[in-house]
Amino acid sequence: MTIRTISTPGFNDQKPGTSGLRKRVKVFQQPHYLENFVQSVFDTVQVPAGATIVLGGDGRFYNREAIQVILKMAAANGVGRVLVGQAGILSTPAESCVIRKYQAFGGMVLSASHNPGGPEGDFGIKFNIQNGGPAPEKITEAIFERAKQLREYRILEAADIELDQLGTYALGDMQVEVIDAVRDYADLMEEIFDFAAIKALFAAGFRMKFDAMHAVTGPYAREIFIRRLGAPADSIMNANPLPDFGGGHPDPNLTYAHELVEILYGAQAPEFGAASDGDGDRNMILGKHFFVTPSDSLAIIAANATCIRGYRDGIAGVARSMPTSGAVDRVAKALNIPCFETPTGWKFFGNLMDAGKVTLCGEESFGTSSSHVREKDGLWAVLCWLNILAVKRLSVEQIVMAHWREFGRNVYSRLDYEDLPVSQANQLMQHVTEQFAHLPGQQLGSYRVHACDNFSYTDSIDGSVSRNQGLRILFEDGSRIVIRLSGTGTEGATLRIYLEAYEPDTSRHALDAQELLKELIQIALNLTQLQAITGRDKPTVIT
Repeated sequence: MTIRTISTPGFNDQKPGTSGLRKRVKVFQQPHYLENFVQSVFDTVQVPAGATIVLGGDGRFYNREAIQVILKMAAANGVGRVLVGQAGILSTPAESCVIRKYQAFGGMVLSASHNPGGPEGDFGIKFNIQNGGPAPEKITEAIFERAKQLREYRILEAADIELDQLGTYALGDMQVEVIDAVRDYADLMEEIFDFAAIKALFAAGFRMKFDAMHAVTGPYAREIFIRRLGAPADSIMNANPLPDFGGGHPDPNLTYAHELVEILYGAQAPEFGAASDGDGDRNMILGKHFFVTPSDSLAIIAANATCIRGYRDGIAGVARSMPTSGAVDRVAKALNIPCFETPTGWKFFGNLMDAGKVTLCGEESFGTSSSHVREKDGLWAVLCWLNILAVKRLSVEQIVMAHWREFGRNVYSRLDYEDLPVSQANQLMQHVTEQFAHLPGQQLGSYRVHACDNFSYTDSIDGSVSRNQGLRILFEDGSRIVIRLSGTGTEGATLRIYLEAYEPDTSRHALDAQELLKELIQIALNLTQLQAITGRDKPTVIT
């Protein structure tokens, strides 16, 4: 076997976003494109000779081909061992679990998360560090700089590795161990949750429907829900991972998981519904004819954490992304534990968890998790709810209503405007920013503006500063409007408008969020001049 050194032009568009480098499949299929980025990662992180890394992805189109390339490049760059998921599969939280369990140097996650797959869809790659979490900004910035300057990469000339059979294979001087993609993660879940209590819940006739959306969590759901917890076989739908996710959009929200939503709002609805996304790190929680916002889900899990075996002794603290509602802040105050507000992006939680400052964390974009890994974890969130339901023996709606009675309701919604021209999105953000000087003190309908800013965050552990994290219009009564551009798309821009108002009146808790936020939504549309600038008269997605 020969190590080849191949020329590359360097690429100026390989800047990782909040979750790594994401582009259209066809971009990654360009000559040298994938290899350029992978070599830039190896050059930047400097894997010690003989070290172990972990490799896997969500099974989307181009996953297998990319794995073979990365394995040969790892061998050419002195990596000692690679643990790769069987069939090239590892959910993102499972990869974090494996990195931590086997004390690997890090890992490469191949996913574009909730973005569509297939030949015309998206692909992505990111590097996770030794704690199992996404590389911090100082590393991703260095990777980007290297990717622009790179002029050659190294790759081993060798046959492909058999990914479908468990076992250990030689690739030059490197060992490739094809591991069970599910077992380590499922074992960890069994340590955290009271599987006996959840099993008894199913035995008593409790019904659920989990939508794997033809994405990575199908095999995990079968092992955990069916084999280990005894749920009926029809509790899972769309469980076979497909390279194009069955032609669907693997984003677990009310718009894209409409098949599940129709079941949970139907005449014979089960008691509980849930969905996960392309790589298994996001979740949606539903009850019978009832939707739980991700912000409320985080707060309710925190308030009921002692129902769960792994958190029986309490939690150290909580953290949320800035756009996420303040519902969990109220729980933290009642529990007398710290609550941290960070920018969007899971990597910002890693330092807090490593320092033991927080146990639970979450983002309004359907991501919730704890310090058991360093990634969002969709199935973990579903199991949290199942464990709480098994202990409380109440419905999802009853649990949420009881929470609102105790803490009040942070009424919350997010409006997504997808695939906007970048120029229009930037124009809108500039238009809002230009109003900041004179907005404070203004009365906008029922709301008086208290302050405006572009959110900036100083990491309390390493002192790093992250600026320009989202525009905030804060009102005197605690309500707010947040406007930011998403970093997870691959074409155009996705503009997100977040709206939040606190409602202590229990007589209004059952009202629809869109009705309660109607005036605040109109204020946001007026401030942004969204229709005039973009021509859009309605959002792509409302959550």
